[in-house]
Amino acid sequence: LSRQGVKAIETEGAAFDDELHEAIALLPAASEEQKGKIMDCVKKGYKLHDKVLRHASVVVGQ
Repeated sequence: LSRQGVKAIETEGAAFDDELHEAIALLPAASEEQKGKIMDCVKKGYKLHDKVLRHASVVVGQ
């Protein structure tokens, strides 16, 4: 699929973006730096070029 242009959406340590991610849970952030950042990816998301095929299901720090 990667040869066709399908790529996994990056989540590790990224800031939450509702265009790419779906927040399925909020957890208390251990620091100010983690607020609004993705703490865990429950289900990978994928893009085809610039179009989102499936949003990544993530846990976000609050």
